[in-house]
Amino acid sequence: KAKVKLYCGCSLISGKLSEVAAGLEGVSGRAALRELSVSNSESFWAAVARHRLCWSTPFHTVQDCDLSRGKIKWFEGGKLNVSVNCLDRHVHTCPERVALIWERDERGSEMKYTYGELLEMTCRLGNLLRRHGVKRGDCVTIYMPTCPLAVASMLACARIGAAHNVVFAGFSADALAERIRDGEITVITVNQGVRGGKVTELKKTVDTAMQSCPTVKQVFVAMRTDNPVTMTARDIAMEEEMLKEDVVCEPAVMNSEDVLFLLYTSGSTGKPKGLVHTQAGYLLYAALTHRYVFSYHDGDVFGCVADIGWITGHSYVVYGPLANGATTVLFESTPIYPDPGRYWDMVERLKINQFYGAPTAIRLLLKYGDQWVNKYDRSTLKTLGSVGEPINTEAWEWYHRVVGDGRCPVVDTWWQTETGGICIAPRPSDPDAEIVPGMAMRPFFGINPVLMDTEGEVLTSNNTSGALCMAQPWPGMARTIHNNHQRFIDTYFQPYPGVYAFVVLKKGIDVQEADLSRQLNGMVSEKIAKYASPDFIQFAKRLPKTRSGKIMRRVLRKVVESDLEGLGDLSTLDDPAAVQEIIQGHEKLLSKNRS
Repeated sequence: KAKVKLYCGCSLISGKLSEVAAGLEGVSGRAALRELSVSNSESFWAAVARHRLCWSTPFHTVQDCDLSRGKIKWFEGGKLNVSVNCLDRHVHTCPERVALIWERDERGSEMKYTYGELLEMTCRLGNLLRRHGVKRGDCVTIYMPTCPLAVASMLACARIGAAHNVVFAGFSADALAERIRDGEITVITVNQGVRGGKVTELKKTVDTAMQSCPTVKQVFVAMRTDNPVTMTARDIAMEEEMLKEDVVCEPAVMNSEDVLFLLYTSGSTGKPKGLVHTQAGYLLYAALTHRYVFSYHDGDVFGCVADIGWITGHSYVVYGPLANGATTVLFESTPIYPDPGRYWDMVERLKINQFYGAPTAIRLLLKYGDQWVNKYDRSTLKTLGSVGEPINTEAWEWYHRVVGDGRCPVVDTWWQTETGGICIAPRPSDPDAEIVPGMAMRPFFGINPVLMDTEGEVLTSNNTSGALCMAQPWPGMARTIHNNHQRFIDTYFQPYPGVYAFVVLKKGIDVQEADLSRQLNGMVSEKIAKYASPDFIQFAKRLPKTRSGKIMRRVLRKVVESDLEGLGDLSTLDDPAAVQEIIQGHEKLLSKNRS
C-alpha cells in the first residue's frame, strides 16, 4: 500500500461533555459551560478552538465582530488546513478506522472506506485539480450524488485552498447554471446518478448548463454506472487521471477566514443566495455540535441521511463527523426504496448508533405502519435526530416509541444554511432533563437567542411571542452572501422590515377594505402572533402569475421595495397588465398612508 505523508500530529479527543471544559479552569457541567459560553464567549471559544483543532499557526484574536455592519471574523491570525483536520490527524492514530460507509442505492451493496483510503483519494484528486490549473482562491462546482468521490472532491478543494460550491444533483440545468459562480472554470460531476432505482443523466444536465456558462473550461467526469457518456474536449475522465497522480498532496496553509465553501439557498421565490462559510470557525462549530448534540462517541456509526447538496450534508455527513474521526454514512437512496423498511434495514446492517433524518420522511414512513420498522433490529440506536422543518407531535411520538423503542432521545434540531450548524436542540443537557415532543428547547453553547417585538425591543415576559433573533455571534455563522454583502446585511442584521400583505377577494364579495383590514390583522394576531400582523394590506383584483399559475413573488417584492427597474423578465407572465395594477395599487396605498 502506498505510504501517505501526514501533516498533523495532534490526536483526537473523545467523547464526554467534560472535555468541552478543557482549558477552562474551574468550569464543569453543562449549566456552567453554557453560562460561560454566553457571558464570556471569547474565553470559551478560544479554549475550545485550541483544544479541538490542529493549527499550523495559533490565532491571536478570538473574534472581531460588528453585526450592524455584517462584520464577522473569528480566530484571526490562525492558520490551518481543513482536510488535515478531517483526515491526516486521524490517519496518524487510526488509519484503518472506517471513515465512510457508502450506502449505495442498490441495497446490501454498501462499501467502506478507511481514513487512510479517503486521504489517498483526496490527495490524488487534489493533485489532479492542481495539475489542471485549480489554485488557491478558485471555486469548484460539484454536481454529484452522495458518494465517496463527492466527499473527496470537497476535501480535495479544501486541501489545495480552493472553495467548493456543491449543487444538489436533483437540480435542473438552469438551476445549476444559475449557481455556478462568475469566473468559475471547473465542474466535477458523474456520468449518471442512481437514486430510488432510477438513473438520472447528470453529465447531460451539465452539458446543457455549460451552454450558458462560458467561463467553465473543464469538467471532470467520474463514473457512477458502467454506461458511457459523450465526452467533449472540455471533459476529463476523473478516476483514470487520478491514478496518474501522487498519493502525497501538500496541504495549503489557510487563514481562518479564508473561504471554505459557498452554498446556495434554494431561491424558489427569487435569486438564490450564495451563503459563504469560512475555514476554522465553521469546522469547529460543526465538529462540536456533531459530538455533543448527538452524544457521539469514538467507535459509533453516525447515520445522517441528508444529501451533500444541502447544509445538513456538509455539516453532519462530511465536516462535523470527519473532524471528530467518526464513521459517517453516505446515503444514496430514498426511504422507501425498494420498500419502506430501507432506513431500518440499513440501521441493522451498518449497526448505526445515531440516526438523523427529516420529519417529511418520518411522516411518510409512519403511514406505512409499524411492521416495516419492527422487521429489523434497531438495538444499536442510541440517539434519533430530526432536521429541516418542525416535527409534529404525532411523528415525534412514533419516531420515539416505535423506531427508538422508547429508549432513544429524539433531538429536534433548529438551524439553517446561514447558521452553519445546530443552534437549538434538546441536547446537550443534564442526563435527566426533560425533552418535550416537537420542541428544539435548548440553545447550544455560545448561542444566545432572544425574542424581539416589531420595534426591535427584546421581549422578556412569559406567554409572549416575537421574532427569534440571535443576540451575539458564534464561529459557525455565514460570513456574507457571495458578491452581495449589502443583501447579507439587509437580510440578517437590520431590524426586520414591516410585513406587507396582498389580498385578493373572491368574486362577488363586497366589503369595506378598512373593515376587512382590521379583521385580518386581528385574525393574524390571534392565530399566529401580534408581530406577524401586516403593516400594509393591499387589496388587488389579481396577482401576477406565470402561465402555469405560480405567483411571481419576486415581482411583488420589487413593487413593495419601489424597485421598478429591478422587476426583471416579465415575459413568462400570464398577463403583464396585472403588474401595472399592482404598481398603481401600491402607490395609492402609500399615498393614503402619507396623508
